[in-house]
Amino acid sequence: MTGRPDVLRAGYCGIDFGTSNSTVAVMRGNEISLAPLEGDSSVIPSAVFFSFTEGPLFGRRAIQHYTEGEQGRLMRSLKSILGYGLFHEKTRLQKQYLALSDVLAMFLGHLKQKAEAAAGRECESVVLGRPVQFIEGDEVADRQAQDDLESAARTLGFKHVSFQFEPIAAALEYERSVRKEETVLIVDIGGGTADFSVVRVAPDRARDSDRSKDILANRGIRVGGTDFDRMISMRYAMPHFGSEIVYGEKKLELPRTIFVDLSTWSRINFLYARESMAMIRALRREVGPSPQIERLLRVLERHDGHRLVESVERAKIALTEHARDVIDLSGLGEALRIDVDRAGIAAAVEPGVARIGEAIVQTLADAGVKPKGIDTVFLTGGSSLMPAVQARVSKLLGRKDLAAGDMFGAVGKGLGIEAQRRYG
Repeated sequence: MTGRPDVLRAGYCGIDFGTSNSTVAVMRGNEISLAPLEGDSSVIPSAVFFSFTEGPLFGRRAIQHYTEGEQGRLMRSLKSILGYGLFHEKTRLQKQYLALSDVLAMFLGHLKQKAEAAAGRECESVVLGRPVQFIEGDEVADRQAQDDLESAARTLGFKHVSFQFEPIAAALEYERSVRKEETVLIVDIGGGTADFSVVRVAPDRARDSDRSKDILANRGIRVGGTDFDRMISMRYAMPHFGSEIVYGEKKLELPRTIFVDLSTWSRINFLYARESMAMIRALRREVGPSPQIERLLRVLERHDGHRLVESVERAKIALTEHARDVIDLSGLGEALRIDVDRAGIAAAVEPGVARIGEAIVQTLADAGVKPKGIDTVFLTGGSSLMPAVQARVSKLLGRKDLAAGDMFGAVGKGLGIEAQRRYG
């Protein structure tokens, strides 16, 4: 596609559509840079809010309207549903029924508008980031996820759509800072996936169009920040909403799926459905008086599920800098504050961190490189900031000198570099 006149006349961009946050890179002046998406910020939360009076709203505005109590539906973590049949099912939003694919197209359309405003011209070509695996262990569904994303981009008017692995994009951005050849392990842990690549980078290779020989290995797993949020919520918050209740002579437990869904960004809205609410009310009658179930029903009736998980996420983020914090749920109608600390959070997220460690070991084995053969470990993605993750990476590689660039912008910038190569 490079060199075609119709491509050269039009603009191009790189879009890092993330589970939690998104960025867009365009050519501004003589260099690739991130476009402002909300005020001066180049990072926008991947969130869409449909109120009963206006909308859709995007990013921080969407979250603000929701958290301030405006009635409506908040949609987050759409990326985690790509490739599943659920992505094409319709739900009522405002006065119409829309599929989640329609909501995704709206959000991407917002990013496209911001890209074109920053570039000063229409963007007809795009390189979209994708994880090494959208859906782990299912090639058909993984391909469907990419097709879903491509279809959404084409409906917005992008004539030329291509993809690059997110960790490779991060490597391209990192390469701009190196002075000699290096073998780099890219650890990219985002909101929904964790990707790992072993890549050779060098100043004299930066303009090569074919870098396939420099990619020694890459693999991905479906573990990310939203999974850590769920694990923390299940350990600390959900017992206050009934997850540990047993009832009846047979000591039955309440269905675990209720609490998993209430702790999972992309599934919360489905608990508000009439059938789900009827099931939980029926369980309340069987269990008898229970402050936990009353609290659960109150959260669902008020559509406060995302506020709950957002409180968990805030505590998780705070613990990257502080040893202790609280999950403050007082905004849900009562004074409920849950003490948390780094050690407890590390224990809660250990299953996910263990999988990250296993994937790193496997990626190094795939590349035929021992830990000492890695010159630089480059961390990107917001979830790589977690102390438990960094401690595991340091231990596996036998080093404390972990490099980090723009945690939220490195992938986007790399996708912009790739767009320039392909379409510039």
